Amino acid sequence: MAETEKQQPHPDHHDEDVHDANYQAPPEKTIEEIMAADQEDESLRRYKEALLGAAQTEKIVVEPNDPRKVIVKKLALVVEGRDDMELDLTGDISQLKKQLFVIKEGVQYKVRIDFIVQREIVHGLKYVQKTSRFGMPVDKMKHMVGSYPPKKEIQFYLTPAEEAPSGTLSRGTYSVSSIFTDDDKHIHLEWDWTFEIKKDWA
Repeated sequence: MAETEKQQPHPDHHDEDVHDANYQAPPEKTIEEIMAADQEDESLRRYKEALLGAAQTEKIVVEPNDPRKVIVKKLALVVEGRDDMELDLTGDISQLKKQLFVIKEGVQYKVRIDFIVQREIVHGLKYVQKTSRFGMPVDKMKHMVGSYPPKKEIQFYLTPAEEAPSGTLSRGTYSVSSIFTDDDKHIHLEWDWTFEIKKDWA
């Protein structure tokens, strides 16, 4: 079962790695409060209507039995010219380490996160990924995903391209700790997974 946004941060993710200590998030507001504010500003009102879409007039709840506002569904490694390599994040995420992604050394790849937002708008989503090898950190990426309104459809974020390590010494297995959080320090999901750098895809 997926972990909820109330869980504590992963021990490998120090709070300063995930959140800017100097940043003070604005107070959380409901969709009703957002729509009620600044009514006299016509351009801002139109912007909010376009942003919120159907969420202005109806309470969007995609999965009624799940109390979370953000439900992370899938992680995918995206390489041009190849089928996406996907991890299902809706089941027992403790088993994800057993699924090994193979990545050809030196290729350009992107990480895609598929997720659902329901009930209320979420502000300042972030994706943080820490990679280690032989127990030593070798890379960290932190991406500002943005603010998203509730929608019935799955929404996604695609990271900028990254280059896989290359060379004989870089080949081997890497461990990754990922976390999907927001400005209010809600931990929507955190999970561990692995990939292997090889000379070729086989």
